[in-house]
Amino acid sequence: MCWDQVWIEVNIATMDNTIDNHYGAITDGAIAVKDGKIAWIGPRADLPQFDPLDTPVYRGYGGWITPGLIDAHTHLIFAGSRANEFEQRLNGVSYQEIAAAGGGIINTVNATRAATAGELFELGRRRLNALAKEGVTTVEIKSGYGLCLEDELKMLRVARELGKHHHVDVKTTFLGAHALPPEFKDDCQAYVNCVVEQMLPAVINENLADAVDVFCENIAFNLEQTEQILTAAKEAGLAIKLHAEQLSNMGGSTLAAKMGALSVDHIEYLNETGVQALAQSGTCATLLPGAFYFLRETKMPPIELLRQYKVPMVLASDFNPGSSPLCSTLLMLNLGCTLFRLTPAEALQGVTVNAAKALGISDQVGVLKTGMNADFCLWQIESPAELAYSYGVNPCKEVVKTGKLVHQ
Repeated sequence: MCWDQVWIEVNIATMDNTIDNHYGAITDGAIAVKDGKIAWIGPRADLPQFDPLDTPVYRGYGGWITPGLIDAHTHLIFAGSRANEFEQRLNGVSYQEIAAAGGGIINTVNATRAATAGELFELGRRRLNALAKEGVTTVEIKSGYGLCLEDELKMLRVARELGKHHHVDVKTTFLGAHALPPEFKDDCQAYVNCVVEQMLPAVINENLADAVDVFCENIAFNLEQTEQILTAAKEAGLAIKLHAEQLSNMGGSTLAAKMGALSVDHIEYLNETGVQALAQSGTCATLLPGAFYFLRETKMPPIELLRQYKVPMVLASDFNPGSSPLCSTLLMLNLGCTLFRLTPAEALQGVTVNAAKALGISDQVGVLKTGMNADFCLWQIESPAELAYSYGVNPCKEVVKTGKLVHQ
């Protein structure tokens, strides 16, 4: 056999559901890589003969290999800080009072509009580095802090540039309908028309987005406006996603499922009708425990219903300056288990196989099997459950991205 590299003395959490055990595990396994793809994977005892003098051999010394982690929902490109608002809330100032004084999302919009593309790139690079050190090999980055044509394009261009200059793959999502900008504070529909008729065509013209998202909520955009934006996105050939059922049940998830959305995200107020719709369409449910934790929410997503109807559950950081300033996918594994009562296996599925499905790339990454991209991490752990159990001492030893060792 002629391979580019071989990994031995490893246990492998393939996350392949065709392997009938916890984590799709292969103990004392081996992986062979060729041209950036997994060429062979299985028990080491079955490894075909190869020339060890002509093939680099990496030893895991009994550690565990998992697929590269995927953070399928972030707002990673922004400028400014809202730590002062965090402090104000803890001192008894309400969110409404903060917003009335020019705070909240508009604070971030103003800071992001004022920042140059170079400044946003450097801020984004630091955050992407932090995720990469924890084994993240693919990340989704949303726009949504520009809320005007010039600055939405600026955010998406920066996100695309990050993907070109970093080993982490970047998937971009146009979230022009994130909030109502000050310029349109008295005419929401006029802003929706601007998103559809001006922003979206410009985004498409520069090929800046892989998907389109909308914040469907009573403080943002209603069902009719959401459908208008998502319909325009679908007609343009883009994938669709939705912020839905975070603060109330408006039926956004049912709408998104009927329209073939990749995922609906937040979903604390999702009901059984919505869960059934997701199950029928194959739409993923993205859980965001960081926002739940940071905002001290009490309404949990319907985890048992999602299990009952076998809806793929995704875990993501929702990294953003207002509701989840937590730039750590590993932390989400712990929070998903402690706050939402996921099992460690469900949590790991949420940042691998299910996260890949939520980004429309499950034919490339998220599972370790022959033919998939050679994106994987070696962890200094005794079992995969340790990734969700403990936090603070990073167990990520080595990261391979499309067959190349990018972190050790």
